[in-house]
Amino acid sequence: MPQLTRRAVTVSTLALMAGCATGGGSTSAPRGRAAIGSFGIDMTSVDPNVKPGDDFFEYCNGTWMRNNTIPEDRTSWGTNDMLTVKAEHDVRTIIEEAAAAGGEEGSNRQKIADFYNAYLDQDAIDARGLTPIQPALTQIAAFRTHEDVVRFIGTPGNGASFPISLYIGLDERNPDRYLPQMTHGGLGLPEREYYRREDARMPALRQGYEAACANMLGLIGQSDAAAKARAIMALETQIAELHWPVADRRERERTYNLLSKEQVRALAPAFPWNAYFTARGLGNANEIVVAELSAMGPLANLVVNTPVTTWQSYVAWHYVSARAAVLPRTIDDANFDFYGRQLSGAERQRDRWQRAIQATNGALGEAIGEIYVARHFPPETKAQALELVENMRIAYGQRIDQSPWMSEETKVAAREKLATFRPKIGYPDSWKDYSGYEVRAGDAFGNAHRYATWDWANDLARLGRPSDRDEWFMVPHAVNAYYNPPFNEIVFPAGYLQPPLFDINADPAVNYGAIGGVIGHEMGHGFDDQGAKSDAHGVLRDWWNEEDVRRFREVTDRLADQYSQFEPLPGLRLNGRLSLGENIGDCGGLQVALHAYRISLNGEEPPVLEGTTGLQRFFMGRAQHRKMIQREQALRNQVMTGPHSPARYRINGPARNMDAWYEAFNVQPGDALYLPPEERVTIW
Repeated sequence: MPQLTRRAVTVSTLALMAGCATGGGSTSAPRGRAAIGSFGIDMTSVDPNVKPGDDFFEYCNGTWMRNNTIPEDRTSWGTNDMLTVKAEHDVRTIIEEAAAAGGEEGSNRQKIADFYNAYLDQDAIDARGLTPIQPALTQIAAFRTHEDVVRFIGTPGNGASFPISLYIGLDERNPDRYLPQMTHGGLGLPEREYYRREDARMPALRQGYEAACANMLGLIGQSDAAAKARAIMALETQIAELHWPVADRRERERTYNLLSKEQVRALAPAFPWNAYFTARGLGNANEIVVAELSAMGPLANLVVNTPVTTWQSYVAWHYVSARAAVLPRTIDDANFDFYGRQLSGAERQRDRWQRAIQATNGALGEAIGEIYVARHFPPETKAQALELVENMRIAYGQRIDQSPWMSEETKVAAREKLATFRPKIGYPDSWKDYSGYEVRAGDAFGNAHRYATWDWANDLARLGRPSDRDEWFMVPHAVNAYYNPPFNEIVFPAGYLQPPLFDINADPAVNYGAIGGVIGHEMGHGFDDQGAKSDAHGVLRDWWNEEDVRRFREVTDRLADQYSQFEPLPGLRLNGRLSLGENIGDCGGLQVALHAYRISLNGEEPPVLEGTTGLQRFFMGRAQHRKMIQREQALRNQVMTGPHSPARYRINGPARNMDAWYEAFNVQPGDALYLPPEERVTIW
């Protein structure tokens, strides 16, 4: 997609685009029927027994939450989950048509069909037993030196968890090139605190993990499985102690350390670096970006100070667990029993066809996406979404101009960055070339293995080439969106731009609150506590006035402290530092969306619809867009490891910081969410 320039559009065009009048009831444009309710809000979901000022999320969604249950095969259920299910069914039709019709040998349709059918055929996978992994297990059993260990881990296709991980990524201080990147890993539980925390849940979870290791090792025929599992757990606990806290890993300037190979070797001279680099195909690379620099030497030393026999057990466990889905169902079920049931709370595995679709998406996502957008994403939707982005850009610019804490000097630079935001809407302009990826009928394991080696070869080929700014990092039918700092781009796949998230027949207030808030959120990542560290060209550098940085931190520190008071589970509070970037995006994005909505009214009052004002519909649109129920295990995992606050706090947190919300719902002192005006945080 070519670089987009700022177009001369007015914010008021969104109301016309959405099929409604810009003003009050005296003027009205015809529109079609909204997908939800009569204007985009499901009034039957509202719980009138809850005061908006006590729990706005519950007020907007409480009746829906009581009347819905989480499907057995899921860990949450809400708007995004429903859209994901819809996308799965749409994709299933595409894939099964390809599977039924086949295609010319080497064509994308042939690859889609053969990959899907092979993955779907559990009986054939069972019949092959452990044969596909036997060569790898033989290699692991033959480890005699630490060099053998790292050579195996580094070999493309052998990917398994390991304390030191190498991949190819953008150079954040020069986004026009790619460089090898090094980060820490090696844990089978989600994050370091799972090995350290002592509460009612974690000790039992650690015991369950150790039992899962033992069970899996027994299933692949290893003796003394329980003793080996204890050794794995002890080793991973040591690894976890050396990991950085997850919130620290957000700090982009701290995780960018450009080292020469000689400097990397000096971190731990005893570690077999040359064998690792050579196995990864990086023998000729001269520079490496190291993330958690202070952890790398100790982790490398831990590798060489741990007996090879322990690494044999560790690598066997992680290698098999990572491939369980394309191995016999006894292994697959055992893997799910821990990761799906114990860790995440799901009651049963997803249907094999759903998992087959997910796997096919992972390997051939853009080949599927090319067909998907032709069927499900009309050109007018893309055009209207682009209009909306430009309207939000204008509103963001006005908010920057009005910012009381930002100097004129930094406002100029911020405006430049805003002007160079590149929106990618729906799908890429050019599609990924899968011609080098071989897919064979009836070979689920081999297809996964060949994809891993083909994908790594593509990554290696990036070295020495200019970066591909047209590349997408999500498939077109994904129900998600993202901001990419090195490219200064916001990306909205086609799967996200559909009702109820984006409904051209909904009331404009609802669209501004729902998809407008999301667009503002993604744009806001360019100015959050981490995204703001890249300039208009995506370069990681200091471009703010120093005094502005100080004032910005004062404001964001207050926001982090606010969110750290939320307690989703007894004794488990949010980590306001970990979720700070996303909370800034939520709060700032919704402020900008409201600003854009108010401009769109052209000074007129919006109509009252079913007893709701325009302001009320704006906030309710946002709240119902995020409606969700979640299993306790999944909620705990999210709080401890994820950058996003749980859904309830993504609604209540921003609302209580916006004066307009107090006005819309008559929120008063004494209400649970009430904040005095001086304690409300306004970033944009």
